[in-house]
Amino acid sequence: MPVEIIGYIGNHNASETIPAAGPVINPEHIAAAAAIHENGGFDRVLFAFHSTSPESILIAQHVAARTTKLKLMIAHRPGFTAPTLAARQLATLDHLSNGRVSVHIITGGNDQELAQDGDRLTKDERYARTSEYLDIVREEWTSERPFDYDGTYYQVKGGFSHVKPQGPDGIPVYFGGSSEAAIAVAGKHADIYALWGETYAQVAETIKRIRQAAAPYGRRPRFSLSLRPILADTEEEAWAKAGRLLERAKALRASAAGERLINVNASAADHQPPNEGSRRLLAAAAQGARLDKRLWTEMAALTGASGNSTSLVGTPDQVAEALLDYYDLGVTTFLIRGFDPLEDAFHYGRDLIPRVRALVAERDASASRAQAAE
Repeated sequence: MPVEIIGYIGNHNASETIPAAGPVINPEHIAAAAAIHENGGFDRVLFAFHSTSPESILIAQHVAARTTKLKLMIAHRPGFTAPTLAARQLATLDHLSNGRVSVHIITGGNDQELAQDGDRLTKDERYARTSEYLDIVREEWTSERPFDYDGTYYQVKGGFSHVKPQGPDGIPVYFGGSSEAAIAVAGKHADIYALWGETYAQVAETIKRIRQAAAPYGRRPRFSLSLRPILADTEEEAWAKAGRLLERAKALRASAAGERLINVNASAADHQPPNEGSRRLLAAAAQGARLDKRLWTEMAALTGASGNSTSLVGTPDQVAEALLDYYDLGVTTFLIRGFDPLEDAFHYGRDLIPRVRALVAERDASASRAQAAE
C-alpha cells in the first residue's frame, strides 16, 4: 500500500545541534517550514506537545490557514481538556481545514513533566484514563444520539456533538507508548501505532505485540516509524556528516543553552529515562553505534533518547532502501525530521521521498504480479 510521509514543524528553529534563539513562537519559521513540507510532497506534519511548550492545536490551526493540502498531526495529551470538548475542537478544525486533521495521543511517561501540569496519577492510571478519554472522544465523533458514559475518570450524561469529523473515515488516531499499559490501550484505540526508530528486530516484536493486543477488538492498526535521516552524496560523506552532528550536539549540551535543554527534557544520558520508549532506544544503542544496515544510535545515547533520536545514514538511495526494509516488516508511515529542520526537510522532499515512494510502488506491483500468477 502507498506510504505516508510525515514531517515535523517546530515552533522555532532548534534541534539537538541548533540552539534555540529568538521568540518561543517564530511565525516566520513556522510559515517557512509549512511551505517546505507542502511543496516537498510530505503528506502530513507533526506538531509536538510538551508541558512547557506552545499549544499544539493552535499552531496547527495557523499552519492549516497557510496551506491547502498539507495534513496535520496534532500531538495531544489526555487529561487536561474534557474529552467531549477535545473531540469538538478537533472536529471543528477538521472542517475548517477540509478534512486534514489527525491526532497523536501521547499519554506521557515522565512524572516530572506531568507534574508541571498538575497531574499526579501514576503511569498505569494515566493510560487507564486515556482509554476512557478515547472512548468518549469516539462517541462524540460518531454517536447520532446523546450518550452516557460512567467510568472511573470520566462521567458524561447526555453527551453529544453536532459537529462530526468531515470525512467518512473520521479523524485518524495515532498513538504512542511502549509500556505494557500503553500496548493494551493501543490495541483498543490506535488507528496508527507510532514507534521510534528501533532495530528491525525490535520493530518486528512491537508490531506483533500490537497486533495481538488489537485482535480481540477486531482491529488492524497501521504502523508508523520515526527517524532522523542523514543524507549525503556518498556513504562516506553521510557518516562524516553524522560525526559532525554528534560533535555539535556535544558542544551544545556543554554550553549554558545546552544545560537548559537538558534540564527541560530531564534526559541527561547518565539517568535512566522514565519512559519505556527511551529505554528501548538506549537498549539498541547499547548494542552498538551502527546497527542493521545503517541505523545510527550515538545521538540517542548522547541525549538519553529523550525523543526521536536515531538515524538512517547514507545516500538517498541507501536510506530509501533501508526504509523499504521497515515497510516489509509492516510499517506504512514514516515520520522523518532532520537535525537542521528547514534544510533537511527540503532535501527529504527533493531527494528521499520520491525514491521511497518509487520503491514502495515497485514492491507493491511485484507483489500484485506474484499474487495474480498464483
